[in-house]
Amino acid sequence: MSNQRTRINHQIQAPQLRVISEDGEFLGVMTTQEALQKSQEAGTDLIEISPNAVPPIAKLMDYGKFQYIESKKLRASKAKSKVTETKTVQVKLGTGEHDLDLKAKKASEWLKEGHRIKIDLFLTGRSKYMDFNFLKTRLDRIMHLITEEYKISDTPKKGPKGLTVTIERK
Repeated sequence: MSNQRTRINHQIQAPQLRVISEDGEFLGVMTTQEALQKSQEAGTDLIEISPNAVPPIAKLMDYGKFQYIESKKLRASKAKSKVTETKTVQVKLGTGEHDLDLKAKKASEWLKEGHRIKIDLFLTGRSKYMDFNFLKTRLDRIMHLITEEYKISDTPKKGPKGLTVTIERK
């Protein structure tokens, strides 16, 4: 929740509020003036927590403490979220077995980390016009070497540079 959206004390415009105390105890539905008076008696701020509820929900608590709790929640949610990238492995028709092993090993590591893998069979010259099924078997060579469990998220497609398939972890 950003500071611009959170209204406190006299910024709250709703005629009635559902008020909650600092320890989470429900104090009841009251007018905004009554709620402000209660907050002043308690020496706290009146913070509008859920403006879309009918009537809106407000809490009696210190605004600095509220901001601290919200920033902690935001940091925790950012730490849990994981960004997945699409990594690319490029293979040519004549790529040797040892090189294929290395590329498959790297692709397996990336899959384990949760990334998507785009495998490109790079074609040059006349090889672009070869039989599609033959090219698919060449692409399958590297896919059989990948040790991590995967599923094909984007089927093999012919593009201007060659044949491309996208895989991701199961």
